[in-house]
Amino acid sequence: MLEEVDEIRVKANANLDVNKKGELGQFFTSSSICIFMASLFNELKGDISLLDPGCGPGSLTAAFTEEVIRRGSARSLELHAIDIERKIKPFLDVVLDKCVSASNAAGIKCKIYPQINDYITAASVTKHDFGTEMYTHCIINPPYKKITSASDYRKILSAIGIEAVNLYAGFVALAIMQLKKQGEMVAIIPRSFCNGPYYLPFRNFIFQHCAIKHVHIFDSRSHAFSEDDVLQENIIIHLVKNGIQESVKITSSPNSDFFFDQESNSVSASDMTVRNIPFESLVNMLDKDKFIHIAANNRDQSIIDRLNVFYTSLNELGISVSTGPVVDFRLKSDLRENIEPGAVPLIYPVHLNGVVDWPKKSKKPNAINVSERSRSWLWSNQGYFVIVRRFSSKEEKRRIVATVYDGSLPGEWIGFENKLNVFHINKSGMDKDIAYGLSAFLNSMLLDKYYRLFGGHTQINATDLRSLHYPDRKSLQRIGSYISSQGLSQENINEAINTEIKRLSKNDDKNPLAAQEKLDQALEIITLLGMPKSQQNERSALTFLALVNLRPEGSWQELEKPLVGVTPIMDWCRDIYGKEYAPNTRETFRRQTLHQFIDGGLVLYNPDKPNRAVNSPKACYQIAPELFDVLNTYGTPLWNKALGEWLMQRETLVEQYAMKREMHMIPLTIDNGTEIHLSPGDHSQLIHDIVTEFGPRFAPGSQVIYLGDTGAKEDFFRKDALADLGVTVNRKGKLPDVVLYWPQRDWLILIESVTSHGPVDGKRHSELANLFKDARPGLVYVSAFPDKKTMSKFFSEISWETEVWIAEAPTHMIHLNGDRFLGPHN
Repeated sequence: MLEEVDEIRVKANANLDVNKKGELGQFFTSSSICIFMASLFNELKGDISLLDPGCGPGSLTAAFTEEVIRRGSARSLELHAIDIERKIKPFLDVVLDKCVSASNAAGIKCKIYPQINDYITAASVTKHDFGTEMYTHCIINPPYKKITSASDYRKILSAIGIEAVNLYAGFVALAIMQLKKQGEMVAIIPRSFCNGPYYLPFRNFIFQHCAIKHVHIFDSRSHAFSEDDVLQENIIIHLVKNGIQESVKITSSPNSDFFFDQESNSVSASDMTVRNIPFESLVNMLDKDKFIHIAANNRDQSIIDRLNVFYTSLNELGISVSTGPVVDFRLKSDLRENIEPGAVPLIYPVHLNGVVDWPKKSKKPNAINVSERSRSWLWSNQGYFVIVRRFSSKEEKRRIVATVYDGSLPGEWIGFENKLNVFHINKSGMDKDIAYGLSAFLNSMLLDKYYRLFGGHTQINATDLRSLHYPDRKSLQRIGSYISSQGLSQENINEAINTEIKRLSKNDDKNPLAAQEKLDQALEIITLLGMPKSQQNERSALTFLALVNLRPEGSWQELEKPLVGVTPIMDWCRDIYGKEYAPNTRETFRRQTLHQFIDGGLVLYNPDKPNRAVNSPKACYQIAPELFDVLNTYGTPLWNKALGEWLMQRETLVEQYAMKREMHMIPLTIDNGTEIHLSPGDHSQLIHDIVTEFGPRFAPGSQVIYLGDTGAKEDFFRKDALADLGVTVNRKGKLPDVVLYWPQRDWLILIESVTSHGPVDGKRHSELANLFKDARPGLVYVSAFPDKKTMSKFFSEISWETEVWIAEAPTHMIHLNGDRFLGPHN
């Protein structure tokens, strides 16, 4: 159903006016995000009443309905879907009809209540007022739109105790009020509410009424709504009204490619990380600001913890930060290209380059005339100011870039243009050491990492800077004094901040920036070694570091080359670099990093035993010896030469490694004459025997539809042929090891190759029956074994109504059907 619904979403999206979409804050939710959001609900049983305010074409409602059906514990389902856009009604009606049909087919009584109305204003005039607790569940992607203090929305919400500066906060708070006790909400909302004074009432509202159960963050900005080019960073949050606040589950993923993983019976995503934290690590309820600090991994948490030694506000320091007061287009007649009598310097972002570079030849003026109009926007040119650009580019290494201005330019007054943020004391400068200490803190890599955890956007507002906690005055003076004498290099800045943290902290934790530095170095090396863009990511960098056992405090001249498997690599990432990946991402490590490392000549596969089976628990990887020698030179004068020589011989090395692997592959020619090579090992040998021995004897003329050998899975899958037979599977569908189609009998033969685990037992029989439930041909289930000894280990587990074949006695079969021999059992 969801694939059809997603097509409807795309059509509905195209049908809307682009300008109106932005005006109303309409950004529809893709099917993958819908699937994940629906999976987060805890209780989906009995009589369910769902609220979906700002529903769009109903994608979230459809995903919720499908999840309710999948869990199979609901008696009835009411779907309340509300949206303001009249053009959406035909699309919403189609989707809701599909929900009713699917629910009724599953034996769940379903009623629908679509509304085309303004959710906030409509609720205020209906008999169901704001205080009525009507719904058991709410799934919501609310509109994003700022609301002014004079707007009708603000007045309506304020009247019922909701203080919101954005529609999304109003929608969420109102929906919480309309939930029953223990009712659940899953919402996708901008991350901006997590910090800043404007959203404090909204945060307090959530803490007062709900328990936070789960938060999911996206590592990549703008990915969740990439089709709509939404720049605001989003999170997905699961709340329980009046719930008991316990630990919080934090997950993250670099993008929104969610899928249902049948093996773990859960929804996952590529490179998904997972951790459970105490609520106190998420929110410090003793802090007056009550910021929500979402750390996706232990390394991020250590950054938050490390900066907690600084707790002073700008107000306590007696320092202000303001947006530059000069709005140039309003003072156009006073702008001057260069300084002249009666004019004073005017600072623009273009004048900042680590220092104030003024005057500068550019399209921007360098000065402003002191006139009756301009005077009130100019400040006293005395003391030291700290200037931060309001807009940073995504390419810059740091989001916050601060520059000290020492008051040395000519004139009694100074102008700061509106695209700057300026730290000052009553519109004058401050003490030199305080200014340099403040600048160093703002320019530190530790603060940059911290800011990205809860900020994300490239626009740095004065409000954001006021929200930060700073070193106290004595700390700023110590930092500033060090920087004034040693210089403003990034290394000196980081050293000064680190020294001050050690001075103030009882906690002797290792600096998390060391881990980040090693990751950055590994990424640089992976890129230089020629790895494609898809491998230039943190997962690959961590894998690379694990393969040489390089810890954050270690040296590239002290590398090791252990033999290590996929699960130990993931454990190492968690234990050494604090990033815990979900268990069901093992295949991502193997298929999207290690395979490419092998193909690129970086890594050897099973060098201790090349003929080891791919699915062996002892399968392992090792850094290639030639590359190991090159890596030992990283950071030394020998590096560039060693790297160049390795790159020159890389193709030869890759061919040599490939030839060694090929020697141990098992050749197989299938029914259409295609020759493929299976991975080495008993499991693959049995797959070979199934195709060459079982097929011709018991299903002569059958076609190979799918081979599940680990080495060939991506290479041989007649997906279209299977679809023609009525079966469509997603990329994570848990197919059997071999699928044959026998046209003569119109049978699909589903075969598991059993060498160490995995016969067709009762559970597997149900899984396969469900996976192939739409198949047109009859289904035959077979467990294949290499010999009787192996079969004897599993015989008690094998399901009735299946077949058994043994490769060492290829002319015979064992039928566990009772009433018939080989054939489908209906």
